[in-house]
Amino acid sequence: MPEAGLLSVLPINEFVFFINKVVIGGLIIGSVYALGAIGVTLILGILRFAHFPHGDMMTAGAFFALVCASLAPHVGDPFGLPSAFVLMPVAMAATAAMAVWLDKAFYAPLRRANVKPVVMVMSSVGVMLMLQGLIRLFAGTGTRQLDPGPKDIYRIPAGGRDLIVTQPQLLLFIFTAVAVVALHFFLTRSRMGKAMRAVADNAELARVSGISIDHVVRTTWIIAGALAAAGGTLLALDVTFKADLSFNIILPVFAAAIVGGVGHPYGAVVGGMLVGFTETLAVFNWSVLLRPLQPYLPEFVEIPSKIAFVPTEYKIVIPFFILIAVLIWRPTGIFKGRTN
Repeated sequence: MPEAGLLSVLPINEFVFFINKVVIGGLIIGSVYALGAIGVTLILGILRFAHFPHGDMMTAGAFFALVCASLAPHVGDPFGLPSAFVLMPVAMAATAAMAVWLDKAFYAPLRRANVKPVVMVMSSVGVMLMLQGLIRLFAGTGTRQLDPGPKDIYRIPAGGRDLIVTQPQLLLFIFTAVAVVALHFFLTRSRMGKAMRAVADNAELARVSGISIDHVVRTTWIIAGALAAAGGTLLALDVTFKADLSFNIILPVFAAAIVGGVGHPYGAVVGGMLVGFTETLAVFNWSVLLRPLQPYLPEFVEIPSKIAFVPTEYKIVIPFFILIAVLIWRPTGIFKGRTN
């Protein structure tokens, strides 16, 4: 009886609600930020400039997946998966090719001219505006569904409420885990991965040692473009595709890269999760967890119906605060990345 009475007092339903909204929600958005931040931090570490069009590359990758799924809408039916996910490798290859082309057309000539980093950054802003215009030109300004059918929902009973995960979210978790493990083995075991790490540490010494800088740069863009396409596609599968999908992505992605440490792919993953969970914790309605305590409080104490650190519509300010805090107290990031 005492055990049953204790269990009846525990806010099981509220705790499960917290897991659904904060834990699962933080993993979702954190995984998207991590996939984008890996590319940003590789470009920052190897090419030494902030690539602002990275969010638009994620949007372009989602658009490529949308086009592929429109051309072959039933290719995923035999696998029980969304066609956009099955065709995502095609979108990743197309985005990687686009990233390599952008480098050859816009950034490589500037590197050969040995311009200052600020010029590279301003050129990336121009590329960002160009990509935004092209995406709106071909994709339009409305919203579209990458998978027009109903989403499969997986429910795990937990007390009186279920833990809920949709199929796109599960695919996002699995892909992010596989991508992080694969990237780890690539950077630590492959010859090209070791060359990329050497260039990130000291480009001139790597050049003298016989490492082809051009091959390293090309590989960097391929990885960054492919992961950007995957992040954008999986995000659009979970929500919807919009031409301005990158608007709310780019700042958290850069925050994740800086928090983790510039030039550290593993730090980008940790930073992405940190930013994602911070956002969900900041907008979560904490009164849900406090309501079971109402019967034990004095009558003059009433728990408000809404308690949140930041209103949902202002959650975009969270990455600003994270960036400021990191730049003030730990400018090198969690994994002590570059500061120059």
